[in-house]
Amino acid sequence: MDEKILLVEDDVAIGEITARGLEQEGFRVTTQADGRQALVLARREQFDLVLLDVMLPSLDGFEICRQIRSWSQVPIIMLTAKTDTVDVVVGLEAGADDYITKPFEMPEVVARVRATLRRAVDTAPPDSLTVGDLTIDIAAHRVHKGDSEVGLTATEFRLLQVLAEHAGQVMTREQLLDRVWEYDYQSDSRLVDTAIKRVREKIEDDAGSPQLIQTVRGVGYRLGG
Repeated sequence: MDEKILLVEDDVAIGEITARGLEQEGFRVTTQADGRQALVLARREQFDLVLLDVMLPSLDGFEICRQIRSWSQVPIIMLTAKTDTVDVVVGLEAGADDYITKPFEMPEVVARVRATLRRAVDTAPPDSLTVGDLTIDIAAHRVHKGDSEVGLTATEFRLLQVLAEHAGQVMTREQLLDRVWEYDYQSDSRLVDTAIKRVREKIEDDAGSPQLIQTVRGVGYRLGG
């Protein structure tokens, strides 16, 4: 294991404990406390994952996440002391793949990091899936809508892949949490609903009136059919 992680955290004690815990698991960790400097680092160096606190000096985590997403699909996990639904959803809508609320235990952080990294590097047999005008190249981790390529994060790609593998079938939120995020999230549907919203914005002609990913009220989502 040699994955490189950018840890953006302005609380010195939390930063040191988190960095040490990740390093003991074999990760290489670069720590930064300032938001703007973190952006400089993210642009300058190649990281495999970003652990990003929300409350930071000079630039908050939400804006950092948005800016990173404008040029990179690197996996991002938000670290936040806030448990309010609005704050969680804002982070996910900014492009985060996951979130962890403080206080947290290191085994949880390590498990989330590993699961997120697995989605980013997961390999599959050379194959492709087609649903409507969408073509999903599993081996290359690329999606095309007609002749145009669609930029998806690893989590968004995995979500679309799972839906496409079960095209025409209804997938419950619990099934999607298990197959996409690979972790016991205690039925936190915000992860699914927000990721679905982001994918729709990228693949639907009109995200407000989706034709590809359909909501089945009280159950979950269906791609096509």
